[in-house]
Formats: sequence, structure tokens, C-alpha cells
Amino acid sequence: MNLLHRNDETFMRLALNQAAIARDEGEVPVGAVVVVEGHVIARAFNQVEKLRDATAHAEILAITQASAAIKDWRLSNATLYVTKEPCAMCAGAMVNAKLGTVVFGVTDPRAGAAGSALNVTAFDGHLHKVTVLSGVLHEECLCILQEFFRKRRQDKRDN
Repeated sequence: MNLLHRNDETFMRLALNQAAIARDEGEVPVGAVVVVEGHVIARAFNQVEKLRDATAHAEILAITQASAAIKDWRLSNATLYVTKEPCAMCAGAMVNAKLGTVVFGVTDPRAGAAGSALNVTAFDGHLHKVTVLSGVLHEECLCILQEFFRKRRQDKRDN
């Protein structure tokens, strides 16, 4: 785990902006940005419902955009900021993309794959391991998720 940098909060706020877009579009509010040498090269939010694609998680979309931006599938110099701990699919994509670092806000004890439920990002069998930093803007990242699911439950009760 690396130390928190002043810019980590700045970039996580950009990821939170993406999460807010997802929320406003009725998607689970997860947002992601990819940064290389202090520059944002990709921004994405969950679009599973919009695209009717189970793989359209913010992290997957951001990795795809980042690879296109640098014209290489290897993202070893990149840091991905995401509001929620990646699932196994997204963590696996990060390993396959040789991502340098993932920084996330809130852990997912049931399905998180960057150290909570699983540790795909540091699995001994992989040739590449992704550096992980968690807890950046934890409260803000938790709040947007809790509010979304609280509203969703209330809407179900009302209907």
C-alpha cells in the first residue's frame, strides 16, 4: 500500500463527479478516472443499465478509454481512481492491463476483489500485482452509495 498523496483526494473527487452522473442516470453510482503523470486520460461511470451490458462497470470503461488514449494496453504507469472497491471482473482487468495502482474510496466486504472479500489484485499466481490504496474520501464515497440504495429501497416500497 502506498501513502496518500495530496492529489489522491483531488482525483477521487473527479471519480465522485462521475459517480454522481451514474446516480443521476439511474445507475449504481460508481465513478472512475485514470491518471498518468498527473493528467486525467479517462473518465467513466457505471453504464450497465444504459448499455444493457454486465461488463459496463466504470473501471472497465475507464481502462478501455485509457488504453485508447495512450495507444497501449499496458497501463503500468497509470493510477485508476474509483469510488468503490473493484469487483473480481474489474480487478482481473486491472491485473491484465498491468495497471500500476488502484485507489478506491469505500471497501466492499461482500464482493470487493482488491483485498476485502478477495485479493485478485495481489494474487500470488499472477505475474503482475496492482498496488492498492483504499479509504480515500471514504465517507463521501460511502454516502453516495448509501443514498442511492436507500432511495431505491424507498421507491420499491412506494410502488
